[in-house]
Amino acid sequence: MNLLELNPTTITIDIGGQPISIETGRIAKQAAGSVIVRQGNTMVMVAVCYSDPREGIDFFPLSVDYREPVYAAGKIPGGWFKREGKATTKETLVSRLIDRPLRPLFEEGYNGDTAITAQVIAFDGHHQPDTLAIVGASAALLISEIPFNNPVAGVRVGRLNGEFVINPTVSQRFASDLDLVVAGTEGAIVMVEAGAQEVQEEDIVKALLFGHSKIKELVQFQKDLQAKVGKAKISVTPPQRDEDIYKKVADKYAALLMDALTKKVKIESYKAIDALKKEAAKELGGEEGSHAEEVKACYDLLKETLFRNAIIKQGMRLDGRAFDQIRPLNIQVGVLPTAHGSALFTRGETQALAVATLGTLDDIQIVDGLEEELQRKFYLHYNFPGYSVGECKPNRGPGRREIGHGALAERAIATMMPDASKNPYTVRVVSEITESNGSSSMATICGGTLALMDAGIQLKAPVAGVAMGLVSEGDKYVILTDIAGQEDHYGDMDFKVAGTKKGITALQMDIKIAGVDADLLTKALDQAKKGRIELLDSMAEVLAAPRPDVNENAPKVVTIQLPKEKIRDVIGKGGATIRAICESSGCQLNIDDDGACQVAGPNKDKLEIALKMISDLIQTAEIGKDYLGKVAKVTDFGAFVTILPGLDGLLHVSEMAPYRVKSPSDEVSEGQEILVRCIAIEANGKIRLSRKILMPKPEGDEGEVTNSDTPAPPPRPRRPRRPLS
Repeated sequence: MNLLELNPTTITIDIGGQPISIETGRIAKQAAGSVIVRQGNTMVMVAVCYSDPREGIDFFPLSVDYREPVYAAGKIPGGWFKREGKATTKETLVSRLIDRPLRPLFEEGYNGDTAITAQVIAFDGHHQPDTLAIVGASAALLISEIPFNNPVAGVRVGRLNGEFVINPTVSQRFASDLDLVVAGTEGAIVMVEAGAQEVQEEDIVKALLFGHSKIKELVQFQKDLQAKVGKAKISVTPPQRDEDIYKKVADKYAALLMDALTKKVKIESYKAIDALKKEAAKELGGEEGSHAEEVKACYDLLKETLFRNAIIKQGMRLDGRAFDQIRPLNIQVGVLPTAHGSALFTRGETQALAVATLGTLDDIQIVDGLEEELQRKFYLHYNFPGYSVGECKPNRGPGRREIGHGALAERAIATMMPDASKNPYTVRVVSEITESNGSSSMATICGGTLALMDAGIQLKAPVAGVAMGLVSEGDKYVILTDIAGQEDHYGDMDFKVAGTKKGITALQMDIKIAGVDADLLTKALDQAKKGRIELLDSMAEVLAAPRPDVNENAPKVVTIQLPKEKIRDVIGKGGATIRAICESSGCQLNIDDDGACQVAGPNKDKLEIALKMISDLIQTAEIGKDYLGKVAKVTDFGAFVTILPGLDGLLHVSEMAPYRVKSPSDEVSEGQEILVRCIAIEANGKIRLSRKILMPKPEGDEGEVTNSDTPAPPPRPRRPRRPLS
C-alpha cells in the first residue's frame, strides 16, 4: 500500500504558563488557509475560503461560522434527530467575537466573498476554545492569499485573589470577578467584550493592558508562521474618488446636506438626506446617468466628511448636544397592567419597552453543550423589529445582532440579581425596541432594570448603560457620550459601558480604526461613569428601589424543605399524590433530590391549600400526642388507625379499652373516628397507639385491666407473724 505522507508545520508559544500551538498542512488543505490551534487538549480547527468579487458589489461580504459539535467533548446530541442543528446562542456570540475584530482590518477595496469556518474538534473541559478561535481565524487568513496583513489575537483575562490571570480555565473563570475577552493587533486594542462584578474603571484599564501585552506575543507568533508557510497575497486596488465629481457635489450640496444632517427628528433628517442624494445623482450624473454611481459615492463621502468636520473642527454635534451630554429622558414604570413588571425607557429617539415575567422552576432554561449542563434562572431576550427604524420588513426571529445585544444586556444585569435564597423565581426579561436611533442595548439595560424593580425583584443595585463614541483625526480626538445612530455609523468607536454606581458590570467595544491606547480608554471610561451615574439618578427619581413585594399578577412562590424520608410520600406512587395536590390546589410543585420543594400558585389562597396538603403528608407522629384518627383496617390482633394523612399506627387489642375486648371488631369498625394516643415509635418507624389510656376505667375497678380469657387467681393468704421473743 502506498502511504500518503502529510508534513504539517507546527509552532508553539508559552502564554501565561500554558503552551499554545498552531499547526497547518495536515487538515483541510484545499482551503485557502487552515490551521489547528491547541491549548491543553482543546483543539479548534479554522479554515478560510474566498471567491472573486461579484460584479458591481460595493460592500465586503464576510461570513463567520463558529461551531461546537458535542463530539468534541465525548457527547451525543440530545433530541430526536441526534445531530447538531442551527447555531446555538453561544456559537452565535463567538462568531461575533471572531468577526468584530477582523472585519475592519481587511485591505480597503477587497470585496471578495470570504468565509471563515471555526470548529471545535476537541474540548478537555478546562481550556476555553473561543479565544483560540480568534487566533486561529487570524492565522488562517494571514497564511492565505486573502489580502489580510494585520494579524489579530484574542485572550481572556480573569482576576483571582486580586491577580490577573491570562486565559483562565473553566473553573477559574467561574471563580473570577472579571471575565474579559480582549482582541487586538500588535499596536492597539480593537475589540472588548466583558462581564464584571462591579469592577472599578482603573482595574478594567489595567486588565486591558495586561491582556494586550499577551496579544503582542500571539501576533508575532502568527507572523512567524506566515514567514514559514504564508502564500503571496492577491493584489487589491483601493477605491479612488473622482475629485472633479466630488468638488461639484460639495460645491452644490454641502450646505443643503449639512442642513439635512442637523434636523432634530431622525426620520425627517434621513428623508431629506435621501432626497438630496437622488437629486444629486440626477443633476450631476451626466447623460443617461452614466456617472450616477460615482456621484452617489461622492455624496456619501461628503456626508461623512461633514459629520467628522463638525465634531473635530467645529466642536459641535449634529443634534446640538455637548460632547458629554445625554439625550432627554422619559421614564415610566408599570405601563402594562397584566405584566409582572414593566418599564418604558425613552432616551432621545431610542425607546425600549421592557417586560419582566416571573416564573417557576419549570421555566428554568437548560443549556447543554460542550461543558456541563447549565441551568439558567435569569435570561433576557432583545427584539429589534423593522418598525423601530421605520423599515418595512417582516420579522423572522432574532438575528446575530439581536442575540449579541441581548447577551450584553443580560450580562450587565445578571450579576446584580438576588441570590436564590432571596428570589425563588425564574425570571425572564424581554426588551422590545420600539424606536431606535443608537444605543438600544443600553436602553434595554436601563429599562430591564426598572422592569425587574417594578416586579419586586430585589436587585442588589440598579444597573444603567451608556454608549460612548469616538471621532479622531491624527492626534486629535473627541469622545462622545450617548451616541446617536449617525455618530455610531460614522464614528471610530462604539464603546458600551454598563454598571452600578459602585462599578462596571459589562463592557463591549468595537473599533473601526487601527486601535486605541490606554489614555483614551481611561478618558472614555471616566466619561462613561459620569453618564452612567446621571442615568441612575434619573431612574431613581422614578423608582428608587425595588418594590417591597412582588407584583400581584405574579405567581406566589414558597420554598419548603421536605424531610428526605418524606419525599416519596409527597410524590406518591407513580406521581399520583403530587398530581392530586396540583389538581386540587391549582398550584405547581417542583421537588429537588435534596428535598427542596417549590410551591407556586396563582394566588395566596390556593398556595395555602397546597401547603396544607403537603404539611399533612410530611407530619410525623409524636409520642404522647393525641390524635383523632380513622380506623383504616380491622384485624384479629387489633386495628390500623390513620392518624395523619398517609400515616397509620397499630392499635393492638390490648390497648383498645380499659376492659377485656374479646374481638377487635366488637370494639371498632372501619371508617370509625376514634381518639388515640401515640405511646411508642419503634426503630423501624412503626407507630404504637393506645385508646384505653384515654378512656375512663370501669367503676370500682382499681387494678390493672387485662384482656385475657384466663380468670385472675384468688389472693394468696397472708402468713401469721411470728411473736417477738
